[in-house]
Amino acid sequence: MTINIKKTPSISIFQITAVFSMLFALVGFSYNVWRMEITEYNNNMRSASFELLLQLSELEGIIYAAHYDQDVIEGNPRKGWVKVNLIADLSIITEPEVSLSAKKLKFEWQKNWQTLSKSEASAINLVTAIDSARDEVRRLLSKLE
Repeated sequence: MTINIKKTPSISIFQITAVFSMLFALVGFSYNVWRMEITEYNNNMRSASFELLLQLSELEGIIYAAHYDQDVIEGNPRKGWVKVNLIADLSIITEPEVSLSAKKLKFEWQKNWQTLSKSEASAINLVTAIDSARDEVRRLLSKLE
């Protein structure tokens, strides 16, 4: 009587290399996808932030023209409304802190736009809200990778 002893196949170097290669490819692909997502996020945040800074400075110019220069053309409140709404819209695609500061700016504009040309307090409140929004945008830019 003969007993058949089956040998279990041993793992060859080829199989180990294949498994290692698959794992290495999976890790590399995953890192690449993650890095591309972070890069896209950073690009979007930078673009939105730079546009927000431009719009904030233009709104500040409208406020100065309306209050200090008493210029009804350059300091037209309708121009201010357009800028404030654009700032609020752009802030939606940024971080919540920037969006919150843009909402506060819009609220301040709603409270102060009618008395802007006559009231120093209105101008100061609006410029303070702009400075706060600008600080949040700078904070966002500084923490991007």
